[in-house]
Amino acid sequence: MRLPTWIAQHLAALRAVLVFTVLLGLVYPLALVAVGQLPGLNHKTDGSLISSGGTTVGSGLIGQSFTDADGNPVARYFQSRPSAAGDGYDPTSTSASNLGPESVVDTIATDPEESSESLLTQVCGRSKSVGELNGVDGRRPYCTDDGVGAVLAVFRANGLTGPVTRVVSVNQAAPATPFVSSYEGVSVEPAQPGEDYVAAGGVVTPIRGDAPADPAVPADAVTASASGLDPQISPAYAELQVNRVARERGADPAAVRKLVKEHTSGRGLGFMGEPGVNVLELNLALDKQFAAR
Repeated sequence: MRLPTWIAQHLAALRAVLVFTVLLGLVYPLALVAVGQLPGLNHKTDGSLISSGGTTVGSGLIGQSFTDADGNPVARYFQSRPSAAGDGYDPTSTSASNLGPESVVDTIATDPEESSESLLTQVCGRSKSVGELNGVDGRRPYCTDDGVGAVLAVFRANGLTGPVTRVVSVNQAAPATPFVSSYEGVSVEPAQPGEDYVAAGGVVTPIRGDAPADPAVPADAVTASASGLDPQISPAYAELQVNRVARERGADPAAVRKLVKEHTSGRGLGFMGEPGVNVLELNLALDKQFAAR
């Protein structure tokens, strides 16, 4: 007996769904899992998990912070670069800050919960903190001594031209003392919470200051990666931290520097990207070779 055309078509479609479900939903994923367990690949497909003392302490592919309960850096460890993923290195919230080079003016609201820092101020604050932690000059161009963006809102008589009538240090809220006392003969005011000086007609004017053109604190120490999960830092940032870590552990800086070199990977395929130092692996090696005092 021949089935009606519409029934035959539905049965054919059902058979196709079942076949492709088995092939793509079972056979293909299981085949990939099997391939991933081949020698040389299994470490990567299992998440590059790292164990210490029989306990999994992290992944070689995902960074983590080395801070105390209050979020302060633990001085005996090398520090990772900043992270904008969730509360830091959260793989479920991988992201960048989405702030760009033009983000130089902070939002200073009357409610502190609604305030936010510009990328410039974040960089300035981080550079200041890293410099203090490692005993180096943390100053950067366009940053104030107190670690915020050195930016003025300059008001002129004719909008963009004419004599200056008012100047506000937009990233320093009252009662802070502005980083410069005057600009073109006009006294500089601190910002008042809730005021939008750019919308009011102020011309955003960054001030370079006298910081060195080549800061002692490298860029990856003050900026987050695009994913927020980068497990590596630059050799320059690692070198900056060597003396502090050696001092905290009572070790020879040369020996600590040797460990850094051992945990430094080169460029991909010899020419892509930059060398990097895996912070977790380096800190575990430090704990093994130089127990903290």
